[in-house]
Amino acid sequence: MKAVFYHKPDSRYDDVTGERYHFPRQYLSRVEPVVGDWMVYYGPVENKDGRFYTGIAKVADISPDPSTAKHYYAHLNGYIDFDRSVEYKENGGFERRLVQADGTINNGYKVQAVRKLEEAEFAAIVQAGLSQPDEWPDRYDEIVNSDDEVTQSSGFGDTPQPGLIGQPFERPIIEQLTKRKWRDAKFKQHVRIAYDRTCAFTGLRLINGQGRPEVEAAHIRPVEKGGNDWVRNGIALSGTVHWMFDRGLLSIEDDFTILRSRHLNHDVSHLLNHDMKANVPADSRLRPHPEYLGWHRTNVFKQ
Repeated sequence: MKAVFYHKPDSRYDDVTGERYHFPRQYLSRVEPVVGDWMVYYGPVENKDGRFYTGIAKVADISPDPSTAKHYYAHLNGYIDFDRSVEYKENGGFERRLVQADGTINNGYKVQAVRKLEEAEFAAIVQAGLSQPDEWPDRYDEIVNSDDEVTQSSGFGDTPQPGLIGQPFERPIIEQLTKRKWRDAKFKQHVRIAYDRTCAFTGLRLINGQGRPEVEAAHIRPVEKGGNDWVRNGIALSGTVHWMFDRGLLSIEDDFTILRSRHLNHDVSHLLNHDMKANVPADSRLRPHPEYLGWHRTNVFKQ
């Protein structure tokens, strides 16, 4: 069963987007059927009126909260941000029990923190949230070589992946959502937008003649190590810096101070921002999350 989970960024609950959802026992019977299936984040968005769908994740399992009685954690994986916040009343509404046929809102249903989603409703929300094309898609140019064979020459990166556009049926959407190359392309799209195509550690904003950026999207906690595709588990880095970051030669403090490993065999200070501070988005909802930064310092960074 698929469901909507209400989430407020400044909530008192111990939530981390895409990692865990904290909830009281009264919702346990509603969350349990979602284990192994997808949930949609729903709630307020800063500086916007209304309520919005903002991303999706899979519910892996549920465990009791050891420190708070009658509370539980839904452990999540497979999170990805929507390209845009989708207002719940858009195009006449997505949830039939919430926005009724005459356009009125079922306020009794609206206040429920966990709500069942029909397959078609889920598909429509995901279609609306993940169909924005990449403004700067990576490119492969076709070249005919001397043997009259068509080969491909890369631009700045991987083959572009399409948006989630097509028939609103559950199976094709699920297949797309689980494709790693498609998810990587979406993650890159979101991180590049958040950082305005600029490397956080160097300040470089290299753009080719077609407007495509050189900057890459680095996962702070890699997906294969339990990370997700939340923009706050990402940071925009130029190629060489990305290489050093992934190998623990560079890291970052919670206050965004850049850390250099003693294992560096060359002084790279001249490559980095003079104040040794990473340039992060002004919007705090897009900045690297302390949970992932702490993981990188503990598990990757070579002190």
